[in-house]
Amino acid sequence: MSEHRRKPPPPQGGGRAAARRGQSGSSSGRRAAPRGATGSPSDSYGSGAYGARAEERPYGSRAEARRAAQRSTGGRRRAVDEGPGGRRGGPGGPGRGRGRPMPAKKRFIDYPRYDKDGWHRWVPSWKLVSGMFIGFVGSLVAMVGVGYAMVSIPNENDAAKSQNNVYYWADGSQMVATGTGANRQNVTIDQIPDAMQWAVISAENKSFYQDSGVDPMGIARALANMASGGQTQGGSTITQQFVKNTYLSQDQTLSRKFKEMFISIKVGTKLSKQQILQGYLNTSYYGRGAYGIQAAARTYFDVDAVKLQPSQCAFLAALLKGPTYYDPAGNSDIDPAANPDANRKRSEARWSWILGEMHKDKHITDQQYQEAIKSYPKPQGRKATKGMTGQISYLADTAKKYVLAHSDISEKEFDQGGYQIYTTFKKDKVDALSAAVKKIEKQRLDPKTREKDKYVQFGAASVVPNDGAIVALYGGAGYEHNHFTNNADTSGVPVGSTWKPFVLAAAMQYGTYKTNPQGISPLSKYNGNDHLKVRQQDGSYVLNKDNSVFYQNNESDHRWGYITLRKAMEQSINTPFVQLGVDVGMTHVRDVAKAAGILPQSMSQNLNPSFAIGTSTPSAVRMADAYATFAASGRQTDPYSVTKVKKNGRDTGSFTKPKSSQAMPSDIANNVTDVLQNVIQNGTGQNAKALGRTAAGKTGTTDSNKSAWFVGYTRQLSTSVAMFRENPKDHELLSMNGTAGVASIHGGDIPTLVWTEYMKEALKNASDPGFPEATKIGEVADEAGAPSPTPSVTITPSETPSETPSETPSETATLPSPSATETCRFKFNCGTTTGGATGGTDGGVTTSPTPTDTSGTGSTRGNGNGGFFGGSTG
Repeated sequence: MSEHRRKPPPPQGGGRAAARRGQSGSSSGRRAAPRGATGSPSDSYGSGAYGARAEERPYGSRAEARRAAQRSTGGRRRAVDEGPGGRRGGPGGPGRGRGRPMPAKKRFIDYPRYDKDGWHRWVPSWKLVSGMFIGFVGSLVAMVGVGYAMVSIPNENDAAKSQNNVYYWADGSQMVATGTGANRQNVTIDQIPDAMQWAVISAENKSFYQDSGVDPMGIARALANMASGGQTQGGSTITQQFVKNTYLSQDQTLSRKFKEMFISIKVGTKLSKQQILQGYLNTSYYGRGAYGIQAAARTYFDVDAVKLQPSQCAFLAALLKGPTYYDPAGNSDIDPAANPDANRKRSEARWSWILGEMHKDKHITDQQYQEAIKSYPKPQGRKATKGMTGQISYLADTAKKYVLAHSDISEKEFDQGGYQIYTTFKKDKVDALSAAVKKIEKQRLDPKTREKDKYVQFGAASVVPNDGAIVALYGGAGYEHNHFTNNADTSGVPVGSTWKPFVLAAAMQYGTYKTNPQGISPLSKYNGNDHLKVRQQDGSYVLNKDNSVFYQNNESDHRWGYITLRKAMEQSINTPFVQLGVDVGMTHVRDVAKAAGILPQSMSQNLNPSFAIGTSTPSAVRMADAYATFAASGRQTDPYSVTKVKKNGRDTGSFTKPKSSQAMPSDIANNVTDVLQNVIQNGTGQNAKALGRTAAGKTGTTDSNKSAWFVGYTRQLSTSVAMFRENPKDHELLSMNGTAGVASIHGGDIPTLVWTEYMKEALKNASDPGFPEATKIGEVADEAGAPSPTPSVTITPSETPSETPSETPSETATLPSPSATETCRFKFNCGTTTGGATGGTDGGVTTSPTPTDTSGTGSTRGNGNGGFFGGSTG
């Protein structure tokens, strides 16, 4: 230690401490000598700091003894700290205590450890580890015991209880109350065939009669998935599935999973295997609103459960994998992948596998197996449930799909009932649309005497522009007539020339490859003659697969020459719009249609020339909504049918009105409207003039006259009407040539009459605000080969209906078609047809140069891709 930091020596008298010692000595009869007076080395400060301890002295008083004991304790502590010779830690180095006082009493949990130094202090002793382990196991056992004691065994009869779902009109009045309560009936195990019991065991849980009822690994996987935010898995044993079926709350939470586990353990110890199996079969969901084996037997085969055959048992057991994807009737309104064909294949494959497993497990004999595997048991069709008749069935179907697509409510939960669904549907408009279809149907069709009038169907929808609310729809004849497909919300019916406004809008927005990015005017001229070659942007011509030149045809061979796009829309001429679509680019046409509200999955994926004239298959709802975008000056809002959903009177939330957005510039939308007004006033839609108010619209007829459309709108309402014939057995679209006693059905005929009849009633008390004025847009960009414009061009709209094409000199100029010997460089991987098939007076869809189009342009009508939600979450 440096000299200047050493303590100065105390005064000779010893200071106050010496005085106190002197007083102590007097009281004991002895006089204390001052420090250093004895001459002992220990008395000096030079050795006191590091030398040996002073000689112990007896003390007379208790206080003195207590103080001496305290000093003695401190001395021992210093001895431990310093060690022999005054060095900390002794001869080995640093001491263990580091000046730390030793506890007078040992702690119950010695951590960090008192008698260790450095990192050793933080290493728990074996006593602590074993104690903690025993405590943890004990706590776990106690927790399991408490959980086990708190849960109760589920009652399958409670699970069989259901409530109605109540639907309401837009004005809040009740539309219908419908549920599945009548489709539930529990049966005892002796009424369930052995084949049904073994089918489920072989398919779901082979070790059912040997296991404890709980699969720890399955629970661990579910918890791991839940912790990572993934999908939780269902119970992996029949016991766990039974518990899950009886759980009214399907919230995927950690507490619910643990509770299910405790219930499963208790069920496994309190109920027999037969009781568990009975409960599982009575509470499982088999689709079509059927809960329990008895309801399933009646729903699919119209027999009691006790009479089910082994083949039928395997079929029903396959449904437990998921009725959405294993019901052969299909559920493509929920998921496009669940279409009838795909479901039939899945169902048949699993049915066959289950029978094989039953045979392998020796639950059926060789003879029973051979008998059962002979033929797939075809179930009966869907049936209407209580209250689901007329258009109500389709309204409820549309609302249900919207709820499932826009919430976390599962179909199984929804079918359990207790929901109040508030819709956008207006009863007066629904009734008016249904009445319009029936009136025109009765006037024009006679299926009893005319073969071609059989199997004719209609689909229609009405949407509010700039809002998206679906106020009315027509889905078909009704569930009570075994018509379960919602024609207003289905795919597979090509829209024909009603697609042309999207081509025109794309041209005005993007221009052609020669004017891009400058849009073109609807007064631009294109060749309207029949049987024309289609020129690619590189100057080559479209070829068929055999390298022959593809020709686009019109309805008639009338030589229109070069006419404005406005005139071509008026008369619905194909050739100008096919060439315009190629010049603009079909991707731009697709993008405009999508922005207007058409779902991508309902569009033809082959962007060949025919894409421009309606090979896509949107639903009536989506077509009405897309045209509503034009009516709203380019603002698009997704269609919706539900405003609010409550569960037992409590709002479930998540149902808000879709937001609108500007899908295209307002001047483009207004110019499209102006052109479509002319279609009604002077073109193929003249039957709609009977509405007696400002309106715009477009007719559409498709290849081989298999469908006919009219889509039209005012500022207040946009409505689409589709008409088609369908083979009830294979759902193939049939030609309507000869239907209604005429050579061919056109969009401007029966569909326009239905539209007009409905719109008269729907708007009878509404004002006529007209449409915004269309401002001049784009530049006039004629097709190559068009004659030079004259100093003044007078547009004189045709005053004749489509059956007598307009001959307006100021808009037309004849020009011979290109010769067939011209060469081309660009080739489609296309078909062998050499021309488009004729459509109606509103153009018709040409035969595509692509032979196979699997994206909705085929002749088999689907049930989801082009629907309201496109078969997805909407």
